[in-house]
Amino acid sequence: MGRMAESDIPPGMHTDARESWPPQELIESFLGTFDFEFRPGEDVGIPVDDEAAQAAARRFRDVLGRYCSGVTVVTSVAEGQPVGMTCQSFSSVSLDPPLVMFIPAKSSRAFPQMRKAGFFCVNFLAADQQDLSNTFASRGIDKFAGVDWSPATSGAPLLSGVVGYVDCSIEAVHEAGDHYVVVGRVLDLAVGDAQDPLVYYRGSYHTTT
Repeated sequence: MGRMAESDIPPGMHTDARESWPPQELIESFLGTFDFEFRPGEDVGIPVDDEAAQAAARRFRDVLGRYCSGVTVVTSVAEGQPVGMTCQSFSSVSLDPPLVMFIPAKSSRAFPQMRKAGFFCVNFLAADQQDLSNTFASRGIDKFAGVDWSPATSGAPLLSGVVGYVDCSIEAVHEAGDHYVVVGRVLDLAVGDAQDPLVYYRGSYHTTT
């Protein structure tokens, strides 16, 4: 793996940091590509035989796996058809103005459609919506078949039974390595009827109760 160009090195990062980092394909074998179309708990093979690299990637996975996150489905409409994807990488950004963000991989097939539409809705899944999470994490299927939803303010699908949602227009998109940081300006938001959220911790689903 070659050295990073000086202009590509983030502030505060050592110039030789990449040389000691595990291969990208090994990290992805443990963590997945962090595309929205992930399948939680899915086992994947380890593509390299270097034991030290395997140990480094395993430690990377195990440490990051201790960070408990909510599970969302991000939705939009492309050419009149609903699109959506499961997402863990979501966060609030600003109160004034009200901004949020999510972080899709550049390999995501759904995000280019959302970017073209210019809006998205983040649906916070409830504890009983594991099947919904798995559906929107799958490829090659009609993800909205049998799914109850209504249009949010932007027109993006608002899923029934969620604990809350945030409906947004796309404010900015920033490149960040092999991902995009997507900043959304909040158009509308509300809590849902469900009380208990679906969370993801150490490779499996959990809830707060």
